[in-house]
Amino acid sequence: MLKTVLAAALAAPLFALAAPALAQNITAPDAVVPAGITVRAEMVHGPSLEGNLEGNAPTREVMVVLPPSYATNPDRRYPVVYYLHGFAISGRDFYDYMQVPTAVAQNADQGREFIVVVPDTLTAMGGSMYSNSVTTGNFRDFIATDLVQYIDARFRTIARREGRALVGHSMGGYGTWVVGMTHPDVFNAIWAQSACCVSARTETPESAAAMAAVPRDGVDAAGFGMRAGLASAVAWAPNPQNPPFYVDWPVAADGSVDRLVLARWAANSPLAMVSSHVSALRSFAAIGVDVGDRDGLVADDTLIHQELEKFGIAHEWAIYEGTHTDKIGARFASVVLPFMAQHLDMGDE
Repeated sequence: MLKTVLAAALAAPLFALAAPALAQNITAPDAVVPAGITVRAEMVHGPSLEGNLEGNAPTREVMVVLPPSYATNPDRRYPVVYYLHGFAISGRDFYDYMQVPTAVAQNADQGREFIVVVPDTLTAMGGSMYSNSVTTGNFRDFIATDLVQYIDARFRTIARREGRALVGHSMGGYGTWVVGMTHPDVFNAIWAQSACCVSARTETPESAAAMAAVPRDGVDAAGFGMRAGLASAVAWAPNPQNPPFYVDWPVAADGSVDRLVLARWAANSPLAMVSSHVSALRSFAAIGVDVGDRDGLVADDTLIHQELEKFGIAHEWAIYEGTHTDKIGARFASVVLPFMAQHLDMGDE
C-alpha cells in the first residue's frame, strides 16, 4: 500500500511564519522488511506524558527493528539507535519513508548490527518539539527515560550509555540536540540530520498577534507554518492558566512583542544552549551534524557547527549535495549507522 507523506512535515524552514512552507507530496511505500529482519510495533506508555493539557496520548506507538542475528543468537546483546522524526509526520510514516529495516539489513551485511527504535511523537499541533511542557507533555523525558527504560527492559540491549545513540531529522534533529544536551548520561553518540529550529526564533508584532488570533478549532486550517509556530509556542511557553491553548502568547497587552515569552523560546534554542552545555557536549564519544546544500536550514546548521568549533567540541560536519529530504534515508544507512558503529559498544561475540 502507498501512502502520501507531507514532505513539509519532514521539511524546511519550519517556523518562518512570514514565508510559505517548502512542501511537496512524497509517495512513501510501506517499509520493505528484508529477510532476517524482525519488526515489532510496540505500544509504550510514558508516565512523563500523563496529564498533559493538550490531551496528547501518553501511550505511543514505537517501531522497533531487530537485526538478523537477534532471533538466532539469544545470548547476544545489541546497541540501540533511537531515531527521532520530524514535524507533522508520525513515527510509523517516518520509519516507512526512511526504509529503516533496509538500513538495518544493509549494515548487518557489513557486520554492523543495531536495534533501531523509531518512536511516534505526533501531537495535536503536529509535533512535540521534543520539549518538556505541561501543555504538550514531557516528551524530552519520554525519550530519554520512559522509552529507554522500556526498550532496555524488553529487548536484549547493551543497557548502558556506551550502547545507545540518538539520531534525528529536522524537528528530530532539533530533538537530538536538546535531548542530548539535557540527558548526556543516557546516550554515547548523537547525530543531527538537517536540524530545524537551531537559532532563537523571533516575531514581529503582526505575526505575534496573528498567532494569538488562531481559534483552537482552526489549527488545521491555519496553514503549515502557523501550525508549526503554534507547536513551538505551546512547547516552549506553556501556561496552564490560559486555555484553550494553555500557552503564553508572544504578544503583550499593548500589542508589542512580549520579550519574556521570546526569552523562554530562546532558552530552547540549541544554538543558545551550547555555551551552557559544553561539558555535556564534550562528554559524547562522537557528534555528527549534516545538512543538504539546497536545504533552507543550511545557514542555521552551519551556525551550530561554528558554535561547536568555538568551544572546541569535536564533531563530524558535512554539507552534502541535496535538499531537506532527498538524501536522508541513504545517508542514515551509509553514513550515520557506520559512524555509530565506530563509537558504540557493538556487543560483538
